[in-house]
Amino acid sequence: SKFVNDNWMIKNGFLNDIQEHKPWWWNIKVQKLNISAPFMLLPDVSCQKAIDILQEKGYDQAPVVSESGLILGMVTLSNTLTSVLAGNAQFSDPVTKVVYNQYSKIGLENSLGKLSCILEHDHFAVVVHEQTHFNGNGSSHRKQMVFGVVTAMDLLTFVSRDDRK
Repeated sequence: SKFVNDNWMIKNGFLNDIQEHKPWWWNIKVQKLNISAPFMLLPDVSCQKAIDILQEKGYDQAPVVSESGLILGMVTLSNTLTSVLAGNAQFSDPVTKVVYNQYSKIGLENSLGKLSCILEHDHFAVVVHEQTHFNGNGSSHRKQMVFGVVTAMDLLTFVSRDDRK
């Protein structure tokens, strides 16, 4: 059962500390990774244009966000290709037709140990940061902003460095 699986418990925030002999990087915060700001796709970008952009930039995935910055999902090369080949989408359709909604989020303050558990099952994680937005009348609301997308290669590059800072 997933409820007795330690990795599932960590990924979903129910357990923080499961390894007795943690690697040196386990408790370091995600914000220490060298995360570059992601490019984002707006909902009206066509599937063909999304493929072109992803290939040009050398990425397999990108966040799709509304004009206001709300995360609508992720577009991946494989999901787009699968949808087009299956006839569920056309190259001219907006990218929202092939958006992938099942992805993991992680905060900047979370540990690399938690990220490691996520990346055991997912190809990437979306790094989000919560911000408070205030309106002119003084009211406020919380909003999740995409800070980056991390992959196993990003984590591997960090943990394999020699300086261990």
